[in-house]
Amino acid sequence: MAKEQEPDNNLFRAFASALYNTIDSPVTWFREKVVEPNQKKYPWYHQQFRRVPTIDQCYSDDVLCDYEANMQFKRDKMVDSEILGILRDRFEECMIYEHPDHEEPCKALWAKYKNAEEAWFIKYGDLGAYGDARKAYMKQKHRMLWERRHGPLSEQTK
Repeated sequence: MAKEQEPDNNLFRAFASALYNTIDSPVTWFREKVVEPNQKKYPWYHQQFRRVPTIDQCYSDDVLCDYEANMQFKRDKMVDSEILGILRDRFEECMIYEHPDHEEPCKALWAKYKNAEEAWFIKYGDLGAYGDARKAYMKQKHRMLWERRHGPLSEQTK
């Protein structure tokens, strides 16, 4: 049933295929025989990234450290945003379930959500769509200087 492949009569395609196989075969063999058997397999939803140095620990000319710090910052922002979304969903579900007397039973969830929202805004707010680790670090530095001169802005920064 399997159709045998006919040899390629095009000289250029045959040369390109031979060159590709010359380069690709050792790389594929090394990956399949050496790298993959020695890797730890993580499910995609439990992938754990190692913590990298923060932007304040990087030298000013270390581009790779800046990149890693930015990727860590973006992952942390996504995690914190998801946590905030989960808290918001819990509060909304409590409101729907306890309606019309939802003020008292949902008060604790509302307080927890507002605290998390304030903490998120302290760290990530006003950075814009292109906020990165360096901008967040400068925002934190300016906030700390302002609070040193004028006093704390919230209970979370005392």
